[in-house]
Amino acid sequence: MSNDLILRFAMSERTPLLHYRLSTSVNEQSGEHQQCLPGDAVERIPAISRRRSAPSSQPKKLSTFFGVVIPTLLSMFSVVVFLRIGFVVGQCGLYQAIIMFLVAYLIISMTVLSVCAISTNGALDAGGAYYMISRALGPEFGGSLGVMFFLANVCSSALFVLGLVEAIMASFGRPEDGVSTASTLQVLPAGYWWSLLYATGILLVCLLVCLVGAEIYAKATFIIFLIVMVVLATVFISFFAVHPHIVNLPPPSQPVSNDTGPPPPTVANFTGFKLDTLLGNLGAHYAVDYTTGTMMSFATVFAVMFNGCTGIMAGSNMSGDLRNPSYSIPRGTITAVIFTFITYNLLSLLVACSCDRVLLQRDYSFLRDINVWHPFVTIGVYSSTLSAAMSNLIGASRILYALARDDLFGTVLYLAKKTSRSGNPWVSVLISWFLVQLVLFSGKLNTIASIVTIFFLLVYAAVDLACLALEWASAPNFRPTFRYFTWHTCVLGIVGCAVMMFLINSIYASAAIAFMLLLLLLIHYLSPTSSWGYISQALIFHQVRKYLLMLDVRKDHVKFWRPQVLLMVSNPRSSVGLITFINDIKKSGLYVLGHVQLGDLDSLPSDPLQARYDSWLSLVDHLNIKAFVNLTLADSVRHGVQHLLFISGLGGMRPNTLVLGFYDDCPPEDKLTDPTYVSFKPTDPSVIPTQDPEEECPTYHFSALRESSGVTGGGRLDSGKVLGPQEYVAVIADAVKMSKNVALARYFHQFDRASTLSSAGKGALYVDVWPVNLMRPDSSSYVDTCSFFLLQLACVLNMVRAWRHARLRLFLCVEEGRSMRGPEEKLGHLLKQLRIKAHVYPVPWDLQVALHWQRQGDADKTRPPCQSPKEDEFEEEGDDDYVNSFPSNATRVSDEYLSAVNRLILDQTCPPPAVRFLYLPRPPADTRRYTSYLRQLDLLTKGLGPTLLIHGVTPVITTDL
Repeated sequence: MSNDLILRFAMSERTPLLHYRLSTSVNEQSGEHQQCLPGDAVERIPAISRRRSAPSSQPKKLSTFFGVVIPTLLSMFSVVVFLRIGFVVGQCGLYQAIIMFLVAYLIISMTVLSVCAISTNGALDAGGAYYMISRALGPEFGGSLGVMFFLANVCSSALFVLGLVEAIMASFGRPEDGVSTASTLQVLPAGYWWSLLYATGILLVCLLVCLVGAEIYAKATFIIFLIVMVVLATVFISFFAVHPHIVNLPPPSQPVSNDTGPPPPTVANFTGFKLDTLLGNLGAHYAVDYTTGTMMSFATVFAVMFNGCTGIMAGSNMSGDLRNPSYSIPRGTITAVIFTFITYNLLSLLVACSCDRVLLQRDYSFLRDINVWHPFVTIGVYSSTLSAAMSNLIGASRILYALARDDLFGTVLYLAKKTSRSGNPWVSVLISWFLVQLVLFSGKLNTIASIVTIFFLLVYAAVDLACLALEWASAPNFRPTFRYFTWHTCVLGIVGCAVMMFLINSIYASAAIAFMLLLLLLIHYLSPTSSWGYISQALIFHQVRKYLLMLDVRKDHVKFWRPQVLLMVSNPRSSVGLITFINDIKKSGLYVLGHVQLGDLDSLPSDPLQARYDSWLSLVDHLNIKAFVNLTLADSVRHGVQHLLFISGLGGMRPNTLVLGFYDDCPPEDKLTDPTYVSFKPTDPSVIPTQDPEEECPTYHFSALRESSGVTGGGRLDSGKVLGPQEYVAVIADAVKMSKNVALARYFHQFDRASTLSSAGKGALYVDVWPVNLMRPDSSSYVDTCSFFLLQLACVLNMVRAWRHARLRLFLCVEEGRSMRGPEEKLGHLLKQLRIKAHVYPVPWDLQVALHWQRQGDADKTRPPCQSPKEDEFEEEGDDDYVNSFPSNATRVSDEYLSAVNRLILDQTCPPPAVRFLYLPRPPADTRRYTSYLRQLDLLTKGLGPTLLIHGVTPVITTDL
């Protein structure tokens, strides 16, 4: 069904189910794999019309046979079938030659299966293997391997051009030593620069064909294909029709060393089918290559032979010009691979049965001399190599065009995007032609054969890796119609490619991998974020899910406890100091930024929080913290915090500590005024945030992080509070009831991490810990769960690399009438057992305790006789419930006592600490005393600077191994 017909049906009210087909078809046409929801299809109809008029979305014209089978066959035959089949058998023998073909075709077959799987999983666009890899593995791997594949095609095109020059010189070249020959056809002057001139002329012919476009290329390759098939048929006939005779050998291209060895032979025999000839060609006999003068080995011969197998991507490279890439690429590629494999092995057997080894080693053009009509092979060599050169040149240009269109390298490849009216990327063709011309300066086919082979092997391994990653990720959208592959075939292809790379040339292989990694890092840091999808995210999800299921909460142990923090943030602009500080004390634990927005989903057209997630994630990236974001919509802040405490995390990774900003009147300060990230005036604290998502800034800037309902930094909204003191303390009480540790952060709007840590080098960085419940002067015990929790958090902070130079100061409140040495030694011994390095400072607090008891005595005098002191405490706690084991303290201390304790803490500030850790008593059981409890906390911490009031309810520390 055409897109026009689908469009008309989609516009009809009677065919609502076709909306989804419409969106899918359009995405296939543009090369994207995204699928829109049915409701989005109608909104995209105007964009569809615009896309259809673009050159990139013109209908594809090449069929399976013309677009895949013919280019792949010609690329795979090319040099090897006519110029190097005798070289392979002559050097390696028939046994090793067949083994080479089996190994090579095993590697490429595994890659072909991966290519077929990826190509049938969605719509393909221009770029071939690059498009497959980039859309599967992401822009980093795709871009780096795309460059490698581009260079492989460039070098391969140069290789085939040099092969054609070699064939021309074998027929028409005049010997360099000036010796006259009997042949009247050898008229072309020989030499390096003459060969370069001939190669340049051939490359210009390829350039002209590629500049015209894919249509003329397909027609030209079809004519060449017919010629090659006719020539190949005559080659097979010649082994049976031609009588045995003597063949004159060409002179060596490299000078022979002046040693006492015999001179190189000048003639060899074509024996016809003889058993002795076959037996003589079964084993390996490596000798010097007469064209380069280098000694051959299994690896070097395999490198040359493998170039006859590197054409499997020729059809994939034409993906942008195919009528139906997902249909054509698998069928055409598999057909070409099977045909070439049978041809190579059959031809090797015939050669081994009828030709002397000397003929195979000393004359790479021997098929011409034994053919029924000599010019036949010459025409076949010229045609196949010319076609292969054009195929790789046009393939390189399509890869470069795809790289440029994806903007992975910024403006460097801007010109490569330009196309003609017919959609041919002529600038990319010119750039590819120029690079091929540079490679031609290498001069010899066998010189660059190893480089080309390693580049192709690296790309093939990447295609197998892409398919393996998609298979292992178990993504529901990976459902290729081609199912004849498994992860075993992918792994086998990767291992085979890697092993052969290092067997061929370990130096070239290492350099290619290093270059690819350098490109990967360059693209990772310079390229923009793509919308293709990252396979790494799918793999991480797959593994994390398995590990979360293995993380059994029943196996938790205090030895491996770590903070898992839920930090409630109302105004992220004024909470930067607290957000960065909590990031330091999480100790590789879970860190969640929570936010509550007031509202009722029933009265809203959509969830207003969805548009804010990107802005929150941008904040996380900007602050360089490792945190998750969890937003909720609730009718009150208290209910919102309850939601987050219940649902945050997954499995064994759930927050165990709730951090709230303190409830005070400190005005919020904008800490995100960096002009690099913010292009607007700082948010006015008095502005009431809208509940309409359409009015929110949908960009990745921090302007969308406007002040909203939540708990931190005073919890201000408009000119007042978003919640009252009663609700604020109720949030604390709820967390304690849920067995969550609680920390209240005060004055962290004054905390600047950079300036604070810069003083560490001067030895002036201190962290003060007060492990005694200062609101219980009648109990100076520091050996309880809450005190240990304070010590643990302070120790965790001290273990962070940036805080390692901080000194922990532990203040021990004692009475002067008692011995200070005993409690100090006891606490020091406890710290030693806990492996906590801290300095203990005894602090007399007799005066403060006296104030407390004096107030208690005055209260006893005014209390009615029928009322006992315990009636004021409202202790309704049960002995078995830990979270209710502490008595209420809200009415037991006076304001004078709290002010005196506050002054006592301030007196111990020489030098002043970067942060203080104080003991937070649990809220009173009587909800009517919440306001009094909050006022007492305010008096206790007034003017102390950055302070954490901490209440711990779970054991977090142990002295056991």
